[in-house]
Amino acid sequence: MSGYNAPWATRVVVGVSGSLGSVTVLRRATALAHRLAAELWPVLAWTPPGGDPAGRRSPVADPLTEEWQRMAEHRLTSLLDDLFGEEGPGLPLHAVIVRGTPGPALLAVADREDDLLVVGAGRRGLRRAFSGRVSRQCLAHARCPVLAVPPSPLESDLTAVHRRNTWHWRMDIRGL
Repeated sequence: MSGYNAPWATRVVVGVSGSLGSVTVLRRATALAHRLAAELWPVLAWTPPGGDPAGRRSPVADPLTEEWQRMAEHRLTSLLDDLFGEEGPGLPLHAVIVRGTPGPALLAVADREDDLLVVGAGRRGLRRAFSGRVSRQCLAHARCPVLAVPPSPLESDLTAVHRRNTWHWRMDIRGL
């Protein structure tokens, strides 16, 4: 079925944040967009530090808001440049920056029935109860099909190395 193109997917909307997990999700979404001959819409949602109410109360909110917007744009363009290089992904790309929380922002962009929304499935293990809210919200409220991509196995290895370095634990090299 390698030549099969689904007739319904015109856009693949993918939530990105710049994290290792979102790189995995973006790679999967790009592969799907190629298979479906669809446009790729990476979406980065951002909120001011302290949330939107804090951003509105501040007397210097306008200049700071513009700077935070520029930082979000820089984070998304850096991620796309690192991942695709100068050649780009080889398909139509529409990068979107949205001010707001990730779940509602992704649902607002993926508003067509013929979209495909790709999100990260969240962490595995005990911490999962406190993560994965975006994917659950998208799965519950999307008007289009949603693909929840599990985290990369390398992500848990990287977390373990970081934890070991933070606590100055010795590395177990017996299995090497």
